Amino acid sequence: MRSPTAGILTSRLQRKLAEWANENRGQTAVEFALIAAPFFFIIFGLMEICLIFIMSTVLEHAVSDSSREIRTGQAQEAGFSRVEFRNSVCDKMFGLMGCDSNLHIDVKRLSNFGSAELGSPLDADGNFDDSSFDFQPGGSNDIIAVRVFYEWSLVTPIMSAPLANMANGKHMIQASTVFRNEPFGD
Repeated sequence: MRSPTAGILTSRLQRKLAEWANENRGQTAVEFALIAAPFFFIIFGLMEICLIFIMSTVLEHAVSDSSREIRTGQAQEAGFSRVEFRNSVCDKMFGLMGCDSNLHIDVKRLSNFGSAELGSPLDADGNFDDSSFDFQPGGSNDIIAVRVFYEWSLVTPIMSAPLANMANGKHMIQASTVFRNEPFGD
């Protein structure tokens, strides 16, 4: 035989459990906590990819514009050195990228367009090696390859680790152009 108080406690307990099960005030917070990490991973990853794309575009513009001085003979007539060409590239990057030791410039005279197979400056371990870089703006009608590399420090290095293509967790941005100098000075 059941006591009358047992039925009251059971129904009261059932009612409290039902109220608790229907309670959803913290539901949104719990759901956000579950999806926050993947959400921010995607957002910061997209932001990093956008920054790399923008910086690549800026570097391409700077290299293209500065290389025009070599192509037209202005650099040769002015006696441009590697430092002056570097300053020309830096001036055209709108201050978005620092012109420090992360910027590497290679200007080579080629014998023909088919010999423009210039390899990557990264060694097998992902370290940057610019020991073979040169500055040869060439003369009239010479074929010139201009390559500029920038070691971009990732904004979110932990979340963007898959974007790092260098040993030190940086991303190498490259801009190149190959052209024949105009017939200047003839």
